[in-house]
Amino acid sequence: MAETSLTISSKNYSSWSLRGWLLCRMAGIDFDEKLAPLDDPATRAELLLLSPSFLVPCLEQGPVKVLDTLAIGEYLNEIKPEAGLLPADAAARAHCRAVCGEMHSGFANLRSALPMNLKAHHGGFKIWAGAQADIDRVTAIWRDCLQRYGGPYLFGAKPTAADAMYAPVCTRFATYDVKLDPVSAAYRDLMLRWPPMLEWTAAAKSEPEEVEELDVEF
Repeated sequence: MAETSLTISSKNYSSWSLRGWLLCRMAGIDFDEKLAPLDDPATRAELLLLSPSFLVPCLEQGPVKVLDTLAIGEYLNEIKPEAGLLPADAAARAHCRAVCGEMHSGFANLRSALPMNLKAHHGGFKIWAGAQADIDRVTAIWRDCLQRYGGPYLFGAKPTAADAMYAPVCTRFATYDVKLDPVSAAYRDLMLRWPPMLEWTAAAKSEPEEVEELDVEF
């Protein structure tokens, strides 16, 4: 058994769990997954965006316990700097932290209007103005990063914490058939084909549990 564990909730619905899991995989650490049950009221509240704080993902390594995805990313970067979770260049590193922070604290309309659901597909989904503004900002970030750092990932040739933070958005864009410009669509498709994402998605689609409030027909 690994000395490190990561507590997550549903792989189908939990975008924050996906971010934390990707960061751990990118860091190359050996960790056990612990699953927070969907029948737990706190877990369901998080998935439905009704909780004032987030309890997953939670990284535990010996006496260290780290809540919050950004904190997990920073901790992993400190203990595994060779993994390149943050860019080596100081200016690029600051930029990476900034776009991670914007994902962490923003895009509330996108989150509520297009909840993560890897088992679903809603072709021709109607995007309202509030969510569209968030979509436009996300794709502007993507295009800027891809042009500035040369791609194919947001900060260059290798995935960084920024890619982990925006990975769930890629799944939302696929689930809800969001129309994207060619550059953003290519990045979305790259991320959905990324082996860790394929692994997570396969596990999500095999989950028997459902959250009825997130499975309604839109």
